[in-house]
Amino acid sequence: MNNIPEIKLGVVAVSRDCFPESLSVNRRKALIEAYTAKYGAAEIYECPICIVESEIHMVQALEDIKKAGCNALCVYLGNFGPEISETLLAKHFDGPVMFAAAAEEDSNTSLIQGRGDAYCGMLNASYNLKLRNIKAYIPEYPVGTATEVADMIHEFLPVARTIVGLNDLKIISFGPRPLNFLACNAPIKQLYNLNVEIEENSELDLYESFLKHADDPRIAEVAADMAKELGDGNKMPDILPKLAQYEITLLDWIEAHKGYRKYVTVTTKCWPAFQTMFGFVPCYVNSRLTGRGIPVSCEVDIYGTLSEYIGTCITQDTVTLLDINNSVPADMYNESIKGKFNYKHTDTFMGFHCGNTCSSKLVKGTMKNQMIMARNLPEEVTMGTLEGDIVPGDITFFRLQSTADAQIRAYVAQGEVLPVATKSFGGIGVFAIPEMGRFYRHVLIEKNYPHHGAVAFGHHGKALFDLFRYLGVEDIGFNQPAGMLYPSENPFVK
Repeated sequence: MNNIPEIKLGVVAVSRDCFPESLSVNRRKALIEAYTAKYGAAEIYECPICIVESEIHMVQALEDIKKAGCNALCVYLGNFGPEISETLLAKHFDGPVMFAAAAEEDSNTSLIQGRGDAYCGMLNASYNLKLRNIKAYIPEYPVGTATEVADMIHEFLPVARTIVGLNDLKIISFGPRPLNFLACNAPIKQLYNLNVEIEENSELDLYESFLKHADDPRIAEVAADMAKELGDGNKMPDILPKLAQYEITLLDWIEAHKGYRKYVTVTTKCWPAFQTMFGFVPCYVNSRLTGRGIPVSCEVDIYGTLSEYIGTCITQDTVTLLDINNSVPADMYNESIKGKFNYKHTDTFMGFHCGNTCSSKLVKGTMKNQMIMARNLPEEVTMGTLEGDIVPGDITFFRLQSTADAQIRAYVAQGEVLPVATKSFGGIGVFAIPEMGRFYRHVLIEKNYPHHGAVAFGHHGKALFDLFRYLGVEDIGFNQPAGMLYPSENPFVK
C-alpha cells in the first residue's frame, strides 16, 4: 500500500487594490518558473486567479485549487496584500497552508511604481491569522526573491506531507503495554487533537487472526521474499513460514480495519506471552513493514509508532525506533572515538532494539534469536529477530509524546551514527549527539520521556521542528549547545 500522501501545492497570489495587480501576477509567474526550473512541476500548481481585495476572488481561487486537486496551499503576497480575503482563503482551505512574500527587485526601476511592500503586508497577514485562530506555516524569513520563495515552498513540502498524512492516519494497536512498561503509556486525547484515529485491539484478536492464516497460499511466496532479502544472513530458515504467516496477518488486518482512513501504522506487543503463543518473535516482520512505509513499533508504543510515521512522511525514507539504551564503554570511546571524532564521552550512547530495524539500514542483517528473551524462555520460541550494526551516517533522534496528564510535547536532536563496531547484539549503533549528556538529563529525564526514540536517517531537524510548531506543540526540546542553559540546569555545575 502507498502509506504516505503525495502533495500538490497551489500557489495563490494576492494583491492590495491600491497596488498594481500585475505586480503580484508577474511575481507569481516568476515564482512558478523558478520552482519548476529547480524542482520540477509535479508538486506545484499556479492558480490563475489573483485575489484583489475581494472575498469573491477568494471563493473563486478556493474552488480553482480544489478542482486542481491541491492538498496544500501557498498564499503568496506579491505586494502588500488584502489581509482579510487572504486569511479567509487560509481559513477555508482544507489542508496545510504557508504564507510567503515577495522581496523588492531592482532599486533603479522598481521602488516607485514597482514597489510592493509585501514586507509590511506579512505583518498584517500574521496579525489577521492570529485573530482568526488559523494555523499557518511562515518560514524563518518569509520574504524573498522568486528563487528564494521557491526554496521556502520546497522546505514546506515535508511538513505539508506529514500534516496531510496525520489527518488521514489510523493507528492500530494490539494489547496493553507490557508489565512494568509504564513509560509506554498513551493517553489518546492528544491523538484525537491531532486528528489521528486509533483502534485498540486485544492480543487474542491478533492470535485468532494469525491461526486463521495457517494455510494461506501466499505464505510460500512471502517466505521466499524474506529469504531473498536476508541472503546469507538467513540463519534460521525454518522460522520463515511462520513469520510470513504473521506478516500476511498484519497486512490483511490493515486492509480490513483501516476504514475511511488512507494511512495506517501499527503497534504490537511482543512479550511476555507472544513468543510462547505464536512460537517466534515479531521483530523481523516489524522491520519489513517499516521498510515499506508502514511503521510497526513494539511494546505497544503508540506514540512511538506515531513518531515513526511522522519521520516516514518527513523523509520519505525508512525510519526506526530504538531504545536510548546504554552508555559507550570508556575503552571503546578511548580506542575508537576520542581524537577521531569531535565528541565528548557523554555525547555518545548506544541506540538499540531487538531487531526491528529494516535490513536496508543495517550494515549486514542476520536472522537470529532474541538473546534477552532466551534467558527465560526456550530458544526455539525466540527466533525471528534481525541483528546487525546500524549504518553510519547522519541521523535525527526525535519523538512526539503525550504526557500522563495528556500534555503534548516533543524533542528533536541531530547527530550521527559513528562508524564504530558495536561488539554487541540486536539492531544497534554507536550514536553521537552534541551535548547529549545535558540533553539526556534536562530534556529526556527532566521531561519524563520514555526510553524509545524515533530515528530518521539524515538531518531533518528543521522540518520536524517546523512540523511540531505547526501542530501547536509548545514544548519542543532540543540538544542545546554549551553555554545555553536549560531551565532546570544548575548554572554552578562545571
